[in-house]
Amino acid sequence: MNWFSNFLTSSIGRKVVMSLTGLFLISFLVVHLIGNLQLLAGDGGEKFNLYADFMTSNPLIKMTSYLLYAGILLHAIQGWALWRKNRQARGGQGYAVKVNRAAGTNGFAASNMGWLGTIIFVFIVVHMYQFWLQMKMGTVGMQTYDGKTVKDLYTLVSATYENLGFVIFYVVSMVVIGYHLIHGFQSAFQTLGINHRKYTPFIKGLGKAFSILVPLGFAIIPIIMYLTK
Repeated sequence: MNWFSNFLTSSIGRKVVMSLTGLFLISFLVVHLIGNLQLLAGDGGEKFNLYADFMTSNPLIKMTSYLLYAGILLHAIQGWALWRKNRQARGGQGYAVKVNRAAGTNGFAASNMGWLGTIIFVFIVVHMYQFWLQMKMGTVGMQTYDGKTVKDLYTLVSATYENLGFVIFYVVSMVVIGYHLIHGFQSAFQTLGINHRKYTPFIKGLGKAFSILVPLGFAIIPIIMYLTK
């Protein structure tokens, strides 16, 4: 198993792990956004609470969630290790290819992936404490829909998004995630060898669209809930 551990601690191995976990987390963002959009259903939280109950009670989903937590930690740890190694190799100049190799938004994201990733990790910790941990600790109320009693996570989310400071924090975090994705999306495919003149332009375009639309979808939710409170 020495070859495997050596591979995981090498620069190439870390990049492969970053790519695989990154693509897994990207797919999770789509599912999470679809669920969160239920907050805007205008039904007092019924659809969202039933969605939250399904996501926390279905055995397959629960197993996937453990993989998600592990993926987040592994992605962060490998990312920090790779960032530190690259900074040392370049005399502390940055995470990856400098801006003169990649102009514009993608260049900024490429040269600041470490800082962007750190901010995102802090956001995830705050986000999970604010909602997931409160629900697990049983500090939220209960609601009954058609004879089914579930935890009322909607009321907690709604109360949180009445706080302008948290809404701003959430929206700014989504901007950071967008920048992180705009480089990470295409970089993941390139690291895995999916890099062809016929397909790369499509992957780049899809990555840019995803990096804008998905964070925007998340950001719109607290804004609308705050403005309509």
